[in-house]
Amino acid sequence: MLSKIGRSLKSAVAAVICTAMAGSGFAASAKPAPAPAAEVAVSIDLAHPGPRIEPAVHGQFAEHLGRGVYDGIWVGPDSSIPNTKGYRNDVLAALKKLHVPVLRWPGGCFADEYDWRDGIGPRAQRPKRLNASWGGLDDNSFGTNEFMDFAELIGSEAYLSGNMGSMEPRAMNQWIEYISSGSHSTLADQRRANGRDKPWHVRYLGMGNETWGCGGNLDAAASAVMHRRYQTFIRPPSENGPLTKVASGGSGDEYQYTETLMKDAGKFVDAISLHYYTFSGDWSNKGRALGFSPADWARQVSRARNLDQYLTGHTKVLDKYDPEKRVGLYVDEWGNWYDGDPADSHGALYQQNTMLDAVTAATTLNIFHRHSDRVRLAAIAQMVNVLQAMILTDGPRMVTTPTYHVFDMYQPFMGATPYPLTLQLPTFEIGGATVPTVDGSAARGADGKLWLALVNADPEHAVRVRLADKGSAVGRILTANRMDAHNTFDQPNAVVPQPYSQRSGKDGLVLTLPAKSVVVVQLDMAGAAH
Repeated sequence: MLSKIGRSLKSAVAAVICTAMAGSGFAASAKPAPAPAAEVAVSIDLAHPGPRIEPAVHGQFAEHLGRGVYDGIWVGPDSSIPNTKGYRNDVLAALKKLHVPVLRWPGGCFADEYDWRDGIGPRAQRPKRLNASWGGLDDNSFGTNEFMDFAELIGSEAYLSGNMGSMEPRAMNQWIEYISSGSHSTLADQRRANGRDKPWHVRYLGMGNETWGCGGNLDAAASAVMHRRYQTFIRPPSENGPLTKVASGGSGDEYQYTETLMKDAGKFVDAISLHYYTFSGDWSNKGRALGFSPADWARQVSRARNLDQYLTGHTKVLDKYDPEKRVGLYVDEWGNWYDGDPADSHGALYQQNTMLDAVTAATTLNIFHRHSDRVRLAAIAQMVNVLQAMILTDGPRMVTTPTYHVFDMYQPFMGATPYPLTLQLPTFEIGGATVPTVDGSAARGADGKLWLALVNADPEHAVRVRLADKGSAVGRILTANRMDAHNTFDQPNAVVPQPYSQRSGKDGLVLTLPAKSVVVVQLDMAGAAH
């Protein structure tokens, strides 16, 4: 049975049944001989290109939480850790390689307690504030100037998360004026006195964060009233250019929240946010970052895939009120969230990052690509040392994670034109979860080349993907022997991409995907009218 991937990717034919195993890896004793690799037929519909994949869907998020900003990004200019004006050199270099398109800051829940005026001026004179959301003391040494300079250094657009929970709209508007005005207003001159003559550019402004929870505990109707009020008074200087105003939306399948926001405030905003975190258990028992079972793996992947149908549901609501598709759907917090280790001293919400995270990251990016008509920005949580991080640090040491490598491999899809895929889908079943084995994304890159990403989510079995009668595929693969394989400060290259290539043979162009693998290849298919 064939399933068209233009919107939601649904499971089709059952092919592989996996047996639940205890432990975190596959080094267990006697195992039966592996079953033959399942066959998957894939075709790319080049005749029906979709809307451009906005680079911003590969965005990131940094919050004042744990060691996400302090120690992770910012160590200060007097640190013994090599730095450029206070920013870690190793982190800067790693992020520049990714070409991060957009960075959301300073929260998260922290945003609705943050007063931007605390974070400007001489650092020694800035007030120290309690971080009510996440604990600890914030000395405000990383403030507006430091963030805007950092975004500029890594080549990223700035996405400011404004305080709608505890700050008046006039103060939020003054923040934009301080950053982006080229005039000689008092605020613009204050910016100059603080070391920045040339105005910065602010592309995105989030009005509040999770207004249904830590951002005010408002229902959707009350939140819509707040958004109408705030957007009225947010008037960026003309030299800033267009400012995308983002309303704080719901999470998961809260379609009614989106419905009320669009009905009552949709014409006043440019985008609505959506948050979606994934865990194998529930909020009180999320699951383990390491040492998880195959059943945990299957549940985590299955729940990551649920985002596809949720985006379809929210898009349906948006289409009802905005058939011209003016309003974007921004998934500006997403990723895997595991239970913390009480014995870990690495800071709040620090967690390891494994092949499971790589598989769910790639799957999620594929989902965003399929929804390019509405999903025009997304931000993984988070950039450094927090949740599903790109980078982990420990004092002077730094390591990039499997999730980082997925984002690196997927760079050709930023700004690319997507094409629908048709896949014959085998499934695997573990612990009651039935999951499609293969997920994918195809697009014509800005470089004119045809790119294909494929994910084999089965933790135990390889799969063979048949693409064409003739052709070649050249790119990279990310895989490992264990489900929870990860990089450490002592073994930073345990999970890194490797070269991958295949040419057509007697069976045509067939790509073999090992168990738990992500492949991104440039395709050259003879007579590519697929």
